[in-house]
Amino acid sequence: MKKLTLLLMLALSFSQSALSLQYSKADSLKVVRLFLQADSQKFNNIQERTLFFARKLIGIPYVASTLEVNRKEQLVVNLRQLDCTTFVENSLALALTHQSGKKTFREFCKKLQTLRYRGGKDVSYIGRLHYFTEWIEDNTRLGICKEIQSPNPPFTMIQHVRVDYMSRHSDKYPMLFNNSFNRAGISKMEKAISGKSYRYIPKSQVKNTRLLRSTIKNGDIIAIITNKSGLDTQHIGFAVWHKDGLHLLNASSIHHKVVEEPMLLSAYLAKRKTMPGIRIIRLKN
Repeated sequence: MKKLTLLLMLALSFSQSALSLQYSKADSLKVVRLFLQADSQKFNNIQERTLFFARKLIGIPYVASTLEVNRKEQLVVNLRQLDCTTFVENSLALALTHQSGKKTFREFCKKLQTLRYRGGKDVSYIGRLHYFTEWIEDNTRLGICKEIQSPNPPFTMIQHVRVDYMSRHSDKYPMLFNNSFNRAGISKMEKAISGKSYRYIPKSQVKNTRLLRSTIKNGDIIAIITNKSGLDTQHIGFAVWHKDGLHLLNASSIHHKVVEEPMLLSAYLAKRKTMPGIRIIRLKN
């Protein structure tokens, strides 16, 4: 009880020192409580730890664009509403913080910033990792994850990235609209990503086979790529194997909340013409 009281006091005291941070007391208290729950568990790797925290977020409402709420960029902590990207980021930030042993809300915020912004430092609109391709590359450089692109099969196809959606639709982004500095920065970033190629697993190969089970591990990040013009990915979540095959643990716009999708990923992909396949990102211990 004394430990819980002390940790809750530390969580609440953080509000005085984080001027570039937006969060609620409910968020800081939730983080601390989740750490306490994780303390009683045994984890063999970062994947198991991440899935533990991800499953603790099941049921949280899906809400899009929760990072687009301010006129000026801030590190937004919102564990009351999640989209597919913030769900993955928050789950991983919780796991990385808990693994580090520095189980405080302050350290959680640092980890979340590292995941969300270029180099872990540039807390600005153009420093945010908007496209998941850049998210993968930046967090690979930081040693947090690596992209899996073999064996072949099942990685039989190549995605040639061409992104410009944000530049072409700046009116959809409050911090881009009527902001020439941000538009120029985003356009520069898009050009840096475009032209790169990555191997992916076509949806025809997403089956309950020994090969796929040996290729995709529980807790891997699944990035569902898209053929929509100007975008690289359409949805992300965590891989979870059930007896019947591969499923996706994700913040779902269909279910309007975080769910461990009951539908097989193969069936989910088969219903969507804009989703040709998946890229696989593995967390590093």
